[in-house]
Amino acid sequence: MTVITEDHVIESIADALQFVACYHPPDFISAMAEAYHREESPGARNAIGQILINSRMCALGHRPICQDTGTANVFVSVGVEAKLDWRRPLQEIVDDAVRRAYLLESNPLRASVVRNPLGPRENTKDNTPAMVHVEMVAGDKVGITVSAKGGGSENKTKFTVLNPSASVSDWVVNTVETLGAGWCPPGMLGIGVGGSVDKAMAMAKMSLNDPIDIFELLDRGPKDRVEEIRLEIYERVNALGIGAQGLGGLTSVLDVKLRDFPTHAASLPVALIPNCAATRHVHFTLDGSGSAEFAPPDLSLWPDVTLDAATSSARRVDLDALDNGLLETMTPGETLLLSGTLYTGRDAAHKRMVETLDRGEALPVDLENRAIYYVGPVDPVGDEVIGPAGPTTSTRMDKFTQQVLAQTGLKVMIGKAERGPEALAAIADHKAVYMIAVGGAAFLVSQAIREAEPVAWHDLGMEAIYKLRVEDMPVTVAVDTKGRSIHESGPKLWRRTPRSA
Repeated sequence: MTVITEDHVIESIADALQFVACYHPPDFISAMAEAYHREESPGARNAIGQILINSRMCALGHRPICQDTGTANVFVSVGVEAKLDWRRPLQEIVDDAVRRAYLLESNPLRASVVRNPLGPRENTKDNTPAMVHVEMVAGDKVGITVSAKGGGSENKTKFTVLNPSASVSDWVVNTVETLGAGWCPPGMLGIGVGGSVDKAMAMAKMSLNDPIDIFELLDRGPKDRVEEIRLEIYERVNALGIGAQGLGGLTSVLDVKLRDFPTHAASLPVALIPNCAATRHVHFTLDGSGSAEFAPPDLSLWPDVTLDAATSSARRVDLDALDNGLLETMTPGETLLLSGTLYTGRDAAHKRMVETLDRGEALPVDLENRAIYYVGPVDPVGDEVIGPAGPTTSTRMDKFTQQVLAQTGLKVMIGKAERGPEALAAIADHKAVYMIAVGGAAFLVSQAIREAEPVAWHDLGMEAIYKLRVEDMPVTVAVDTKGRSIHESGPKLWRRTPRSA
């Protein structure tokens, strides 16, 4: 019998993490292409188009799909008859692979994992440790599924224990309606039903790696209760009108995956985990013959989509000439192409800004009549000015918005997803504007950045403040100077009665 070595595991997982960072699964590309062709909402179709353009660019350029290159999730199924030459705990072996993948000089991936989550939250700088799940199965091989899970979608995870007679579909649909757009739809919904708290969560997470088959299911009809629930949730969630990036549209979810397990008679545990438009995973099997190899998807899978078609009617805006009169002409849902100076700043930078202002000190950058971009980019390679640089979820900055707008004169904020009531009120109070870039189109967005220079708080790493010069950066106006939000009006416009009602 051949032997499966530590090197086989390390090389395979490291290569898999690099692979999924740059390539969507083929079934996901096909489902997104179908959603693009079916979409009737101009804003949502534009967003899906940018995601597909970005996906193809990343496949050709071998660069990360999203700036959030994710937490490494590794699911290992060990055959009870497999001959293993492993001398260390599997966690250590997998972490070696993660370290190798994320620090690869030719294509570094963003390290997002912090240690001491209740303390100083220091970045581990190599994205370790991985989240490792292990099960023993029949056979003499080792099956491994590798996925990279972004924080925006992971943060929208929900769990409940329902009354056994309650409707799982009702709870899921009602919950998704409250999630906002921070999970970057259109994506996947993973659902685990039964077992215990931990079992339900694990099933939901693992189900996100199952193949997309919803169109086949729609054609042939459900064959059991699980498939009935999947179809019901799929139709009802899409009928909510959330749409791509929460802009309002026909497709909010590409598929609904569901796994179940026996549970206590008095319980009905339900876990819900969304996956975003940067869904990334791959499966392989080790049999002792060597490490796994991965074949890129065929380029013919991607539809013929160009950015020109999506932005042909867009208005160009000079970020170095912002004034109240210009901002007041912007309307929710409008597409803009931004050029000029743009500063970056996300959670850690905003926290430090507020602490500095509270001490009565001046900020290291002048934000008066300026724009800020909520982003933590990937490191550049070769002749790149900056690595993939897509937006982060803006609601995390809501609690800082009133003070920052009031004390700095900042006029424009750019991120992804909706803003909460607190931020909407602050935007209206200070006649500012909030715009969104497309989450899941990080490499595409980075092509508009012509210069990038870290100018403050270098110790924050990817969360430092950068000064960017952008040229024709595509964005959508999400909140205008009156506090009106496309994330409220868009879904209302596209909401409909589901066929299953």
